[in-house]
Amino acid sequence: MPTYEYECDACGHRFERFQSISDKPVRTCPECKRRKVRRLIGAGAAVIFKGSGFYQTDYRSAEYKRRSKEENSSGTTKTDASTKAKGSENKAK
Repeated sequence: MPTYEYECDACGHRFERFQSISDKPVRTCPECKRRKVRRLIGAGAAVIFKGSGFYQTDYRSAEYKRRSKEENSSGTTKTDASTKAKGSENKAK
């Protein structure tokens, strides 16, 4: 459930409400009791992950990027080399 931010145009009171998306917006100010409240447009609640990372592939090291670029420029990758080696083993049998 999202948290919505509201502001009263009559008294300037700002407050937040944790409510369901299907709930009706708050219209009455909890401070002055007037019906001048409006919902503010916020940046939204994004998921923020803090720490060393959650997927190994999200934050590759400079060394990894350099080696990957070298492999791709030579035209042969590790998987290509291992596939060729397996293919030659099968032919020998």
